[in-house]
Amino acid sequence: MATLTIAIIIVFCIGYFFIAVESVTKINKAAIALLMLVATWTLFMMNPANYLPNAVDGQTASVVSEVIERHLGATSTTLFFLMGAMTIVELVDQNGGFNFVRDAMQTRSKRALLWRIAFMTFFLSAILDNLTTSIVMIMILRKLVDNHKDRIIYASLVIIAANSGGAFSPIGDVTTIMLWNKGVITASGVISELILPSIVSMVIPAYIMSLSLKGQLSSESDLTQVSEENGLSATQRKCIFFLGVGGLIFVPIFKSITHLPPFVGILLVLSVLWTVTEIFFAHAETTEENNSMQKRVAQILTRIDMSTILFFLGILMAVACLETIGVLTMLGEGLNSVFDSNNYLITGIIGVLSSIVDNVPLVAGCMGMYPVAPTGDMAVDGIFWQLLAYCAGVGGSMLIIGSAAGVVVMGLEKITFGWYLKHISWIVLLGYLAGMLCYWVEKTFIF
Repeated sequence: MATLTIAIIIVFCIGYFFIAVESVTKINKAAIALLMLVATWTLFMMNPANYLPNAVDGQTASVVSEVIERHLGATSTTLFFLMGAMTIVELVDQNGGFNFVRDAMQTRSKRALLWRIAFMTFFLSAILDNLTTSIVMIMILRKLVDNHKDRIIYASLVIIAANSGGAFSPIGDVTTIMLWNKGVITASGVISELILPSIVSMVIPAYIMSLSLKGQLSSESDLTQVSEENGLSATQRKCIFFLGVGGLIFVPIFKSITHLPPFVGILLVLSVLWTVTEIFFAHAETTEENNSMQKRVAQILTRIDMSTILFFLGILMAVACLETIGVLTMLGEGLNSVFDSNNYLITGIIGVLSSIVDNVPLVAGCMGMYPVAPTGDMAVDGIFWQLLAYCAGVGGSMLIIGSAAGVVVMGLEKITFGWYLKHISWIVLLGYLAGMLCYWVEKTFIF
């Protein structure tokens, strides 16, 4: 078993290395991720009984199939949420829905724009979620910043602010939703005690990044208007905006009411928006039929970045294999053993790890490994659980592929892993540590 486990880990590490050097090899990261998926699970199938006691002769195929389908189902919820959110945001954007947000953010000062983007992304992420917010902000950035070198700095800040904003909200990140649903944190507790550390983790990187931005934006970039000659009235465009953005806000409410996964709410919003826009376009008086067709959902769906979707599929399923063979659990137990009961060190390292592997199985492993105590650091809203929410959320910003927001922005703005590692990762680390220090001060002298 040890040999097979090591082989799977080696395959994962080799795949991860090639994803990291994508800019050098010119091999799309989605292709590598899919190879990782196939290779890890193929190695797993050489002796699945070592990891699944129920996989005895005659039942191996059915037991393994059940495990893979369970992980695929969990992964698919992320993929469908991503596709639905991207389509909704693109539809609203194509029909001028975000124009007023863009207008409110307009400024010729590069540094002033950076701070506006930082705080708007931070608070939008807490209300919506870090993934959707990142997509919205990148769409707005494309209208405001023409220079790609400047735009990738702003885009990197979007990743940082979105992850920091999601960390203090019970609905802002997948991991906080998991912890909230599990009952180990409360909405009031996590908001009141993590909002300040989360702001610190965003403000420090934003300040350092602002030092590299000087001067003003070109007049062409921030004054360009989106054509509204699509056959829709101003009222219809506003209706599309409120249905789209209001629908995204409604998703966590829908989840709390129905207890259905978030992707079901996203598909509800998409289906309603799709129906309404089809009615609008069917009755629109326009001579620009081709332009109208380009703004319909059916056409927008063809422009979804499938390479990003497939990358998600590959990397999450490869991580699922590591989870199945028990590597993540052993890692968590090792941390607990080495660092004893130092929750700051344990959760801090988990946060760093969440930038390398998906934070969802890491947090899930921690929830299964550490029982909730009636009092102390492991109690509801205890230091361990709140730090876990903070570290798993903010830590994902250290590497561009460490969070859903990072992966999406990476695909949309073509930011390379190497550039982000060289210019942004160390800045995120400073903010991450400063936020933990801020939390320590809070727990020591305030709460």
